[in-house]
Amino acid sequence: MRNRRNSPGLIGGVLATGLLTMLLAALPAAAEDAPAPVLNAGDKVLKFDWPAVQVGTGEYEEGPTGVTVFHFDRRSLAAVDVRGGGPGTVNTDYLRLGYDAPELDAVVFAGGSWYGLEATTAVASALKEDGVRGGHWDNIALSVGAIIYDLGGRRLNELVPDKRLAQAAFRATRPGVFPLGAQGAGRLAVTGSLFGCNAFSGQGGAFRQIGQVKVAAFVVVNALGVVTTRDGKVAACYGDEGWPKDLTTAALLAGYPASRKPGWTGAPNADAPARNTTVSLVVTNQKLKPAELQRLAIQVHSSMGRALQPFATEFDGDVLYAVSTGELEDEAAMLPTVDLGVIGGEVMWDAILASVPDQPKPATPADKPVLPADRLAALAGDYVFSPFVTVKVTAEGDRLFAQATGARVAFAIGKEERTELKPVSATDFMVPARYPLTLRFDEAGRLVLNPGHWQQVGTRQGG
Repeated sequence: MRNRRNSPGLIGGVLATGLLTMLLAALPAAAEDAPAPVLNAGDKVLKFDWPAVQVGTGEYEEGPTGVTVFHFDRRSLAAVDVRGGGPGTVNTDYLRLGYDAPELDAVVFAGGSWYGLEATTAVASALKEDGVRGGHWDNIALSVGAIIYDLGGRRLNELVPDKRLAQAAFRATRPGVFPLGAQGAGRLAVTGSLFGCNAFSGQGGAFRQIGQVKVAAFVVVNALGVVTTRDGKVAACYGDEGWPKDLTTAALLAGYPASRKPGWTGAPNADAPARNTTVSLVVTNQKLKPAELQRLAIQVHSSMGRALQPFATEFDGDVLYAVSTGELEDEAAMLPTVDLGVIGGEVMWDAILASVPDQPKPATPADKPVLPADRLAALAGDYVFSPFVTVKVTAEGDRLFAQATGARVAFAIGKEERTELKPVSATDFMVPARYPLTLRFDEAGRLVLNPGHWQQVGTRQGG
């Protein structure tokens, strides 16, 4: 059966765009306030020459949360290695059976914890709906996938990737382009919460070609541990007061468990969510036997303990998929499998390092009030972020305060007492704390927490 998604007429610019628009329009009608999928976002990308590997990302900015889809233009052989103590996966047991017939169509990574597993089955449904696969026993679509936890205290809503978003991302797949940083399934990933770092993370990718052998690694880093550079430093961390400037992973681990408690060099956030995961994919064009592919999965997954420390804890859901597209069958051009494993581990470390985005910087408070009392009073009100998070803003003279009045807190804005907001500009205020918290009031009656790539938006009641 011809793959309609890859026919020359459909992958041309205007026709491909038109097809995607029609497919999105054909999706079931959603509620008026349903978020719109944002596809293949991000300015920083990995570009690689490999037509067989197609990538698509979809995001709900309102979450934020997202999904990343890898589609192979031919059925491929796959293996899986699960290391974390809290995995969430689809179809991994089938891969463990070790059949030597290539059957894999797609690998799907998603946010939303177990709710995000819908994304994996949605991609299989899209393969059938688009005529790529059918209902005969030897033509069933096989998609496998894993999720990360991106809910809880790191955002103020519980929006999750769904069928609509996953199918839009699948239909937007393209060869040779992979968005880096806080995009796709890594849209709201974090790292280092074991030590209270709570640094923003994302997805990373790397590619290497040796002769005719191609190796690519893709990873969504949401690890409980810290990302470690090749010289042993922590790649990103919001350290507490008194922490060393050039923080090393060795110092954190040598001081453990004191390094995650008051009395070391800083106290991590005791309320930080302890549900983290790194999901990853290593792909080669070299044809491999099932046992060889399984060994590649194990070796590369083991190597990730250098870049993520600690790795595969009971609170991580670490899963790695290894895929062979089988395009390279010339044994004279192949690498020894042990070499392939070593190279795969190095490429994966590069991918992990590429996942780290630039971290938001804390705002600098003004040294005096910036608004008169009447303009401050105009900012007061109840700002609703979700059914369980509301922030009440009050003014007293030239001072502004905020307090969470819903079921949950709003980051550093708690429920027990009011938090004073320090002025930054006529629209911006901040809360001095270990983790940056900036509040921006706009003319539309909205309150934006941490404006920018990771913002959360609340609307004033009656505004």
